[in-house]
Amino acid sequence: MTEITAPKSSLTSGEFTDEIREQLKYTQGVTPEQATAADVYVATAAAVRRHLVDSWMKTQHDMVNGDTKAVGYLSAEFLMGKQLENALLNAGLTEQFEGAMKELGFDTKDVIDAEYEPGLGNGGLGRLAACYIDSLASIGVPAFGYGIRYQYGIFKQEFDESGKQVETPDYWLVNEEPWGHVDYNRDQRVNFGGEVVEENGKRVWKPAWAVRAVPCDYMVPGYKSGRVNTLRLWTAKSYDEFDLLTFNKSDYLDAVIPKVEAENISKILYPEDSTPQGKKLRLEQQYFFVSASIHDAIRVFYPGEKNPDLTTLPNKIVFQLNDTHPVIGIPELMRVLIDEYGYDWDTAWSITNKTFNYTCHTLLPEALEVWPASLIGELLPRHLEIIKKINEQFMAELKAKGVADDQIERMRIYTDGKDASVRMAYLATYGGSYVNGVAELHSELLKDVTLKDFSSVYPDKFTNVTNGVTPRRFIKLANPRMSDLITEGLGTDAWLSDLEQLKGLIPLADDPEFVKKFAAVKQANKNDFAAFAKRKYGFDIDPNTMFNTMIKRLHEYKRQALKILAVIATYADIKSGKVDPDTLVPRTVFFGAKAAPGYYLAKQTIQLINNVARVINNDPATKGKLHVYFPWNYNIELAQNLIPATDLDEQISQAGKEASGTGNMKFALNGALTVGTLDGANVEIRERVGAENFFLFGMTEPEVSALYAKGYDTKGLSREYYEKDPQLKQAIDMVADGTFSDGDKDTYKDLVNDWLNKDYFMTLADFRAYMDIQAEIEETYRDPMKWARMAVLNVANSGYFSSDRSIEDYLERIWHTGALK
Repeated sequence: MTEITAPKSSLTSGEFTDEIREQLKYTQGVTPEQATAADVYVATAAAVRRHLVDSWMKTQHDMVNGDTKAVGYLSAEFLMGKQLENALLNAGLTEQFEGAMKELGFDTKDVIDAEYEPGLGNGGLGRLAACYIDSLASIGVPAFGYGIRYQYGIFKQEFDESGKQVETPDYWLVNEEPWGHVDYNRDQRVNFGGEVVEENGKRVWKPAWAVRAVPCDYMVPGYKSGRVNTLRLWTAKSYDEFDLLTFNKSDYLDAVIPKVEAENISKILYPEDSTPQGKKLRLEQQYFFVSASIHDAIRVFYPGEKNPDLTTLPNKIVFQLNDTHPVIGIPELMRVLIDEYGYDWDTAWSITNKTFNYTCHTLLPEALEVWPASLIGELLPRHLEIIKKINEQFMAELKAKGVADDQIERMRIYTDGKDASVRMAYLATYGGSYVNGVAELHSELLKDVTLKDFSSVYPDKFTNVTNGVTPRRFIKLANPRMSDLITEGLGTDAWLSDLEQLKGLIPLADDPEFVKKFAAVKQANKNDFAAFAKRKYGFDIDPNTMFNTMIKRLHEYKRQALKILAVIATYADIKSGKVDPDTLVPRTVFFGAKAAPGYYLAKQTIQLINNVARVINNDPATKGKLHVYFPWNYNIELAQNLIPATDLDEQISQAGKEASGTGNMKFALNGALTVGTLDGANVEIRERVGAENFFLFGMTEPEVSALYAKGYDTKGLSREYYEKDPQLKQAIDMVADGTFSDGDKDTYKDLVNDWLNKDYFMTLADFRAYMDIQAEIEETYRDPMKWARMAVLNVANSGYFSSDRSIEDYLERIWHTGALK
C-alpha cells in the first residue's frame, strides 16, 4: 500500500467554529442565532471545501506536469452518498466539526441529516464507481471521474395503499448544493445529427445541432493522502436557449424548445427506453458525456497546444469504461484523432486501443447493450462509418488469424441486414487493451461463456479485478462503534488504509471478552436502527430479534421471490400449527429495493412483499416471532444504518448470474453472517472467511446449466418442484388464493404463472435447499457467543474486499500506473 504522509489537520475546534460563522455570514447571510441546520450544513461544507482547495489544485498541477499516467473513469453513474461526513473525515476535521457544533448549539446529526442525498446512480455500478474514485484519491493516483450531473436522479420510491411501487421525481437539487463548482469557462461543444460529406478527399461531418456541455466539479479527497482528485459531471445546456422573436409573437412554449431539448440530455438518470424516443435520449446521454470528457482530457493534458502530439495520450491518461454505457468513446476518439487532428487510421487506432479498457459488469445477454445501427446513423453518422470500418478491420484480422467463418460471424461488432445493429460489448472488447470481470467466478464465466469467442482469440486481454468497497464510508462512518473496537483490538487505526490488517483480529475471535464486546456493538447498532426506523418510517421494530436483511436492486435473478416464499412458508407453518412459534428464533426480515419502472414482475414482487408484511405484522400469531419490513426508497443512508445492525445477510442470487456484488462485502465487513449461493463474489468471501463461517445452499453454476439443458424453463419443470414439496406448494397457493391480496385471486396471477411455468432463475428448484439451511442458521443463532465469534472471523478475513485493493489490482494488471510522486 502507498505510505500515508498527510498529517491530521492542526486546526482547532474554535478556529473551525469561526470559519463556519464566517460562511454563515458571507454565504448564507444569517447569524448563528438565525441559522437553521440546513444553513449550518451549507456553511460547514463551504468551510471544508476551502481546506481542500490547495490540495486539489496541487494534485491537478502535479498530474499535468508529472510523469504519472492519470485514470479517467468513465461511468454513467456515480452514487456518491452524502458528502459532508466523508469530506470531514478525509480532511481530518471530524473532531473540529463536533466541537464547532457544540459551540454553535447544533446537533451534529441534525446538520448531517440536512444534506440531501444525490441519487446519481441505480445501485452497485454507481456505488462501485464512487468507492473507486475514493480509493484512487486515497492511494494518491491522479484521476478524473467523468459522468453526468443528472437534474433528477434515480426515482424516489413510494408505496401506495395496495403495496405497489410508485415512482416520483428525485429532484436532488431542490435545496442548496454546496459541493459542486460549475465552470462555464471550460465547457465543451457536443454535436449531433446531420450528414457526412466528402471534401478534398476527406470525410467531413456536418452536424445538424449541438449542445453545450458545462462541467460541474466535485472534489474527491483522499484519506490521509494529501491528494484531492476531481469528479467532473457534465450538464447539458442549449446554445440557443431562448427565441425572443417567437416569444414576442406570444408563442411562449415554442420560444424555449431548444433549451428544453438540450437540457433533456442531462435531465434524468436512465430515461425509460422502451420507446424510440427513449432509446434516442439514452444514446444522446452516453455520447454527450463521453465526447465532452475526451475533449476535456485533451484540453487538460495539452493546455494551450494547437497541434498536440496525441501519440503520447496513452501515456497521459487511461480511460476505464465502466460497463457498456461509455463505449461510444472508442469511435469518438478515433473521430477526434482522424477528423480533428489529422492522424491516419492506423496511428489513431493504435492510440485508441492503448487508451481504453473495459469492465464488464454482467453475464446477462440482455444487459450487454446493442444499439440499432439506424439510430447511431441518425445521431452520429460519422461514428457509424468509423464503427463499420472498425468491424471490417476486425473481420480481416480474425480471418488472418485463421478463425473459422462461423465464429467470425458470431463476433461481428456491426451486424448487417434489415435490423443492422452495433454490439457495444464487442466493440469495447476489440477496441480496448484489457477486459476485466469483477469477481473470480464472473471473470471465468466471461471468458468461458459470455465472451468465449473473444477470449479464444485474445486470451491475454482478459483479466479479473474483484470488486471492493471503501472502508472509510462503510466501516468508519457507517459503524463507528465497531471501528473503535477494531482500532482497540489492533492497537492502531492504520487498518483504514490497509484493510488486510484486519487479520490481526483473528486471535481475538478466541478471546471471550473481545467477542462479548463485539456482540454488544452489534446489539447497540440494532437499537440505533430501531430508533432510526421509528423516526424515518414509523416502524416499531424489536431490536432483540435476529435482523435478517436483503437489500439490493429488485431483479428476478437476485431472487427476492425466494426469500419472501420462505417467509410465507414459515408463516403458513405457524398458522397451521405445524410449528410452535415459541420454538422459532424471533426474526425481523428487512427488504430494501427499487424495481425499474417498466419491470412488471419485479414490481409485482414488491407489491407481494409489502402485502405479506401487512398480513404477518398484523397477525397476533406471529407477534414477537416473525415480522417483515420494507423501508421505501432504499439508498445509501438506509444502507449505512441497516448494514451495521444486520445479523444475517441474504446473497441468494441464482448461481452464475450475479457478476460480483458489493453489498455482500459491506455486510461481511460489518459483522453479518451470509446465507448465499456460490455466485459472484460470494465464492471469494466464503473462501476467505471460511466455509464454516458461511451458510451455503443451492445449486452450483454447472448444476444450473445442466438443469437448463433439461428444459427447466421451457418444459415447465418448475411445476414438479411445486408438486413434490408441500411447504413450497402451500406458500405459492397462499399467494394464488388471495391470502395476501384481500381475497383477490388475480392480483398475483402473472407472478404465480411465471413461477409454475417458467421460473427462469430457478427459485422453486432452490427452495428446499434454502429452507433446509434455515434450520442450521437458527441453531447457530441460539448460541450467541458462537454466532458472534463467526461474525468476528468474517470481519477479520474480509480485508481483501477493500476498494483500495481493487484499485491496486487495476494499477498492476490494467492501467500500469501508480501514485503521484
